[in-house]
Amino acid sequence: MPLSFYIHIPYCVKRCGYCDFNTYTPGELKEGSDIAQVSNGYIDLLIQETKLARTEVKTNEPIPTIFFGGGTPTLMEPADLGRVLKALEADFGFARNIEITIEANPDTVSKEKLEALRSVGINRISFGMQSAAPHVLAVLDRTHNPENVVKATNWAREVGFEQVSVDLIYGTPGESIADWEATIDSALALPINHISAYALIVESGTKLAAQVKRGEVVIPDDDQTADKYLLADEKFSRAGFTWYELSNWAKPGGECRHNIAYWEGANWWGLGPGAHSHIDGMRFWNVKHPNAYRERLELNQSPVMESETLKMEEKENERIMLEIRMPEGIAKNSLGDAALLRLESYLAGGQISKEQWEKGQISLTLSGRLMADRIVREILL
Repeated sequence: MPLSFYIHIPYCVKRCGYCDFNTYTPGELKEGSDIAQVSNGYIDLLIQETKLARTEVKTNEPIPTIFFGGGTPTLMEPADLGRVLKALEADFGFARNIEITIEANPDTVSKEKLEALRSVGINRISFGMQSAAPHVLAVLDRTHNPENVVKATNWAREVGFEQVSVDLIYGTPGESIADWEATIDSALALPINHISAYALIVESGTKLAAQVKRGEVVIPDDDQTADKYLLADEKFSRAGFTWYELSNWAKPGGECRHNIAYWEGANWWGLGPGAHSHIDGMRFWNVKHPNAYRERLELNQSPVMESETLKMEEKENERIMLEIRMPEGIAKNSLGDAALLRLESYLAGGQISKEQWEKGQISLTLSGRLMADRIVREILL
């Protein structure tokens, strides 16, 4: 199988209140006062890990997709990101139609930087918009000005990005239905061909979780969150965006092929601290802290912290959990009679498409998407 790459950039200027990703500010790393100081030499470490991947993975297929995530990848110099790409291309080769995505904070880019990112080969960009409402951004601890999203997406188009996406979050404390509708309308007015929309999850250990626990903010109820999903799907669909995964909509040709590779159980290698990899049913993940990652590689040691080989039952469970999230759904003949029997009530209730059922597929309807987790539990009983 071909090997995709995820490249983790673990640096942020400021930590958002809802974020539990493996990211670090200069102050948290207690090294220097800015990103340039704390990230010094990081690109060389990533390139060193690419050499490790080349020795470990026996594939002659060129790389189909690469994804720079974080953190805030756009804090790095485009030329440095280009060095990682050149190393990967030299070691593995690039597919002719390779997709190379970067996540971007709209406050961290200029037209010149976007042009430089495009010039090193990055051809897809995903901006963290989250909301168009300043008071919602404030609850999320997002520092960007909503107007910067408009500027950044237009600049991206002007410098040659054909694939431009925004990420949205709904269900933030204090966000009304009207706020969310305004955010949707603002996003649809942008020159984009892809939208991701995720319900806010309050992760333990975050600033937001502490605020919820103290009663300072109140999470909206499930019914309102479901209404927001339905509103988003309706408006996205009318604007020509089709859902291709529970939380993702795209215009034709705008789907993120890297994420589809995850959902289809493809092979990928995660470069960087805390990055996860999957190769032929084996998962492994790197040490989390950037300093520990640096120490391992400087000693010519593997950065891998732990690994596990998935059992057949685990592979099957993951297949079901991922396939149900996509429009094609799950092949009926891949499930046992007992599981199919348990799904009949959802078929009768309209959560599973009768048309697709008759064609041999278990595919969720719009109402079924709201109950995807429950339906998965029924299958896995």
